[in-house]
Amino acid sequence: MAVLAAAQLLDELMGRHRNTNPNEKIKKPNWEDPEYCKYYMVKFCPHDLFVNTRADLGVCPKVHDEEVKDLFEKAEPSYKKSQYVEEFLRYCRHMINEVERKILKGKQRLELMNSKPECPPMTQAQTEKNQEQVKLLSEKITALVQEAEEAGTCGNVEQAQGLMKLCDRLKEEKDSLLKQQENSHWSMTAELAAAQEKQMEVCPVCGAFLIVGDAQQRIDDHLSGKQHVGYFKLRQAYEEMNEAREKEQQEKRRREERDRDRDRSSRSSGGLGSDRRDRERMDRDRERDRGDRDKDRGDKEKERDRERHRSSRDEKEKSRHEDRDRDRERERDRESVRDKDKDRERERDRDRERDKDRKHRKERRSSRERSRRRSRDRH
Repeated sequence: MAVLAAAQLLDELMGRHRNTNPNEKIKKPNWEDPEYCKYYMVKFCPHDLFVNTRADLGVCPKVHDEEVKDLFEKAEPSYKKSQYVEEFLRYCRHMINEVERKILKGKQRLELMNSKPECPPMTQAQTEKNQEQVKLLSEKITALVQEAEEAGTCGNVEQAQGLMKLCDRLKEEKDSLLKQQENSHWSMTAELAAAQEKQMEVCPVCGAFLIVGDAQQRIDDHLSGKQHVGYFKLRQAYEEMNEAREKEQQEKRRREERDRDRDRSSRSSGGLGSDRRDRERMDRDRERDRGDRDKDRGDKEKERDRERHRSSRDEKEKSRHEDRDRDRERERDRESVRDKDKDRERERDRDRERDKDRKHRKERRSSRERSRRRSRDRH
């Protein structure tokens, strides 16, 4: 992504043909080439709407060129141009559906947060009564357990089993009372938290959470933010283009109906001559449709050839980069080996110097020792 951003910046500063040789013939731009961004030519590129936000789509891998956009707008209506518009509308519809799902989830989350607990909180008197019942049940359970143990030691197995069953029922009743008390505590805590929290709402454009009755400055900051402005622009463009397309389709249907009515009236009044004209017109329409299909097929073949050529060129460039990286790695390995050899050689030189110093010191000590002995011998 960083390489693509740097390449686009260089294209804006130095032009798209910055790497061509002076004697090389520059290819004229064509809006049908696959290297140009279709969305940018139709209206705008969605990758430019949410830069440095949570909805960032990254850098667009295609080329954005104003000259090519002008060529696209000036080009005559064709099947390929309508396909570009349809693809832009599909992509906008996909992004709008995603943000609509986000808005729905946010509303469901707020409804869940604002929903009241199932059981209402208990009053102070009910809580005290509940605690007394729990205390009495605990005492009864302890007494029954002792009686069951005494009956078991005396050999009354049936009596001991009956006491233990009664003890289990009392334990279940005690657990239900404790659970009711705990639910009441949590419901009170949830009510207090809901009372302390601020009321929230979901932005119907971008799906962000907003505080109800917030300061006007914060609301203005949100409305002028990239994410809100981007989704608003996306929705507005989709609605305008979709409405224009529907109007165009309705106008086309009206023209077709008028042509059919005119053909019926001419057939009813013109006889065989009108039939011949109809056949000739149908033949011309078929020939024109066949020519359009052949042109589209040829354009697709050219596009596939360009894609294959580009992929092979990318593969060759990638292999050259890999070979260059391997050569650099080998050179670094050789440099490291040479550095290690130099370090060893310097270490050997230092060892030799130390050996020489030790030998000289030893010789000086031995010469001093001999001179001392001679001096003692003379005295």
